[in-house]
Amino acid sequence: MSLMDSNTDLRRRNPPRLREIEALIISAQDLKNVKHVTKMRAYAVVYVQKDIHVAKTHVDEHGGTNPTWNEVVKVRFEEGLAESDVMAALNVDIYAHGHVREKPVGSARVLLCDVLKGGDASEPSDNPIQCITVQVWRPSGRPQGLLNLWVPPTGRFLIRRESMSFSIKEEAVAEEESVEVEN
Repeated sequence: MSLMDSNTDLRRRNPPRLREIEALIISAQDLKNVKHVTKMRAYAVVYVQKDIHVAKTHVDEHGGTNPTWNEVVKVRFEEGLAESDVMAALNVDIYAHGHVREKPVGSARVLLCDVLKGGDASEPSDNPIQCITVQVWRPSGRPQGLLNLWVPPTGRFLIRRESMSFSIKEEAVAEEESVEVEN
């Protein structure tokens, strides 16, 4: 039995303990338009360790190069990774949805040590709002666009997303419904 086989076997018997964090993927601006014939329909793929867990946002049908998702995603990774690896990061890859294939638009990274600052989950004043804007990098390595996200310092939102009222899309839907009721 080779060393690699024994490591794989050991991992099956003792699966790593996983930690889960939440991130609100808000929006992106000024992305490269990789769809030249049709309108770009972007979505985001979020992960810390791609081989352990990957989360996706919905496809934004209308935003084009300025998509808005306002979606909380939960990402799992090996417990202790944030403390043991200073380069461990929350990765967000943005793709343009297509009928034949998904085209990469760009990617952004936020180091876990920069966003997971601890805090006391039972004390809201210890868990401030931390909205972050990071550069989106094209697959070619050139910068193109910005990504807006929010990661709570504890890795969990203390107020459930459903109770927050800052979503533009939710307000627009409510306005549309009220107009339909009046007509």
